[in-house]
Amino acid sequence: MLKKVLVANRGEIAVRVIRTCREMGIKTVAVYSELDRDAMHVRLADEAYALGGQTAAESYLNTEAILDVIERSGADAVHPGYGFFSENTDFARAITERGVTFIGPPPEAIEVMGDKISSRLAAEAAGVSGVPGRSQTLTSFTEVVAFGEEFGWPVAIKAAFGGGGRGMKVVRSAEEAEAALESAMREAKSYFGRDECYVERYLTWPRHIEMQILADSHGNTLWLGERDCSCQRRHQKLIEESPAPNFPDEVRQAMGAAAVKVSKACGYVNAGTVEFLYQDGEFYFLEMNTRLQVEHPVTELVTGLDLVAWQLRIAAGEELTFGQSDVRRLGHAIEVRINAEDPTAGKFTPSPGTLTKFTEPSGPGVRLDAGYAAGDTVSQYYDNLIGKLVVWAEDREGARRRMLRALEETIIEGVATTIPADVAILEHEDFAAGIHSTKWVEERLDLSRIVATIGSTDTDAEGRVAKSVTAEVNGQRYDMTLYLPETAAVAVGGAPSGQKKTRRSGGGAAAVGQAGAVTAPMQGSIVKVMVAAGDTVEAGQTICILEAMKMENPITAGAAGTVTDLKVAAGDSVAGGDVICVIE
Repeated sequence: MLKKVLVANRGEIAVRVIRTCREMGIKTVAVYSELDRDAMHVRLADEAYALGGQTAAESYLNTEAILDVIERSGADAVHPGYGFFSENTDFARAITERGVTFIGPPPEAIEVMGDKISSRLAAEAAGVSGVPGRSQTLTSFTEVVAFGEEFGWPVAIKAAFGGGGRGMKVVRSAEEAEAALESAMREAKSYFGRDECYVERYLTWPRHIEMQILADSHGNTLWLGERDCSCQRRHQKLIEESPAPNFPDEVRQAMGAAAVKVSKACGYVNAGTVEFLYQDGEFYFLEMNTRLQVEHPVTELVTGLDLVAWQLRIAAGEELTFGQSDVRRLGHAIEVRINAEDPTAGKFTPSPGTLTKFTEPSGPGVRLDAGYAAGDTVSQYYDNLIGKLVVWAEDREGARRRMLRALEETIIEGVATTIPADVAILEHEDFAAGIHSTKWVEERLDLSRIVATIGSTDTDAEGRVAKSVTAEVNGQRYDMTLYLPETAAVAVGGAPSGQKKTRRSGGGAAAVGQAGAVTAPMQGSIVKVMVAAGDTVEAGQTICILEAMKMENPITAGAAGTVTDLKVAAGDSVAGGDVICVIE
């Protein structure tokens, strides 16, 4: 058995791995950036070592710094979590070449499946068809245009060495191709350390269904069941569930068998996920994620298996103690991702900040995998996932209602979260009927009336401060929120003016303030400036691209005019409220 595991990650997945290691009597080593010095994963680990730096590139993507910690700590294994180096062949090889166990597949399997292009070719060789696409790395946007003209618009540009919707852009016309490829490459480089991209057909109304597989080094490969991950925005998942609703069992069996074929074709070992798009009774291979998935808890709840524990056992050379016929799936599980994003009006704007309050839900069938607690800060430099709320019940409707109850109990203040949007999804009749698709949230779900708050000191459009008040009328208790003038709010216990928090403008589109000033809606980094001083711009025209929490957000002009004062350049860091430019 492994003795000491270094967790080369942060946030809730690092916490998740550390907890299972503790249960198995395995010592843990945490690594951290300057911003994560007091993070939860650091607090829980047996040992912790500084990587230095603030950004991911300076810390969690710094191979030499991590290798140095392995040497200093004496760790005999490394768990990469997901994101960062989890699907990086060079990192896995650097670990194994030092005689240290990499808790994941062999580097050769990552090389085949971690590269989405070669994984398409491997799946085809195994007899599993993929979505029609170009199985070469893009070298120019003209190749995107040529593909779109041949197969029809829209098409999808995807990062070749990553997943999770990062580095993915939908291109709806030839005119959008150049900017979309540039943006996809920037996001891919920022999140995965490599900027190669490819293009494929974009299906009209698909469901995203994936198969969890588990394979040991003794030749045993099993599929454990499917997960439906169709509730997405910006091609990133919001809600996942198992089993998939309205999913024929014959298709389930065929998809499971296909997942095993793909896994065996690349010599896969450890836990992995084979992803498919399902439409009109047919399924297409999408990609294989050579790592643990964010949504793995729903599989754990319906199968009763601890996937992290099995990752550790397989990495230590143990053989699976059960076969395909032994896998049982009971009940229904739903997972909701709680992200630090403002879903007001459906815009999902990044919302970094400090959690001033975090009340966790509990009760039967409720599990919370969180990487933060009250007092912790969600940084602009990393992924915005605060935690994952997971519930289990005997059937899907019971799980849906249980999740709504658990979300009602979850109180987070200090940042805006996706909880209001999650509730809107779960309450919608389409979701209840299981007839949604990957495009449903963005194309059919009406989130225009969603208004997120960041806590009791949030303000409305008129600048009035929200104050939670409890009153009793005829002996009956009522809890309510009152919007009061700032001075009145302070008088009843509200925040003083120096601590007032204003709600961010939606969608990353900056508002035009006094004197035509376009301001940053959030803290972040300027990655591209689209105008120059003296340029004439139209209302809604993009001024610059602001990156926050690994997502690119266009900052747009609120009115037509001339740019008279441009205050930012590519590479600049800005705070929420900083002036980007002045338009007259």
